[in-house]
Amino acid sequence: MASATAADYGWIRSSSSPFRYALEVGYTLTLVRGVSPAQLLGMAGAEQRGVCEGLDELIEQHQELICESDDWAESVIAGVCTVRGRGGDWTLALVLGGDLGSLRLMEALSAGTRAVSHSSNGGKPMDFFHWYENGELRTTFEWPTVRSGSTPDELNGVMREVGLDPAGEEAPDGDRKAAVFALTERLTGVRVTEELLAEAEYRTGDVPEEPAEEWESITIDITDAYGERTYVQLRRDEL
Repeated sequence: MASATAADYGWIRSSSSPFRYALEVGYTLTLVRGVSPAQLLGMAGAEQRGVCEGLDELIEQHQELICESDDWAESVIAGVCTVRGRGGDWTLALVLGGDLGSLRLMEALSAGTRAVSHSSNGGKPMDFFHWYENGELRTTFEWPTVRSGSTPDELNGVMREVGLDPAGEEAPDGDRKAAVFALTERLTGVRVTEELLAEAEYRTGDVPEEPAEEWESITIDITDAYGERTYVQLRRDEL
């Protein structure tokens, strides 16, 4: 497991892989150590649905939710299950067509432990990676060259090993999404396989979408390919 690379996750693009649906509609996959599925759903404020067998059934529930929504669904469906990883049991949470929750939720889930998540919004696409440790966002990025968090460069060596070049020199045909799966495995010890997702027994729940919050400022925190960092905070009245 410690040597996972993008090559180990080529199956996510397979025409027969049920995960292709998640890539098309958007998803968030989160792994949290030492927090049970029931605890995770409770902390996310989910209205619990029950249990579904496998990813195909989770996809059906997601499609039913879309059909039942007149305009925009006020919740997303999360499927959670227990998996083995480094240091014991982890909870895997897969959300289709949305996000698991806010920054505050991820901080709470990772209090005293580790949480790693990655996501895509589907067709556009925007893809994100987040590593939390003890309630702190350590490293996050959309593009490997533009990282932030309290330790934005700590994973640089591992990123190169899995197929993500923080200097922006990766091969043009590299699969960044597969590499992010491998990076997640390096941090969790959890090997996510097509069989695991397809056959898991998921406890499911409706996680409420959070309303957009009022903001007073934005932070621009960019490190370029040469290691030069630009950090600017702008108030709302300055934009």
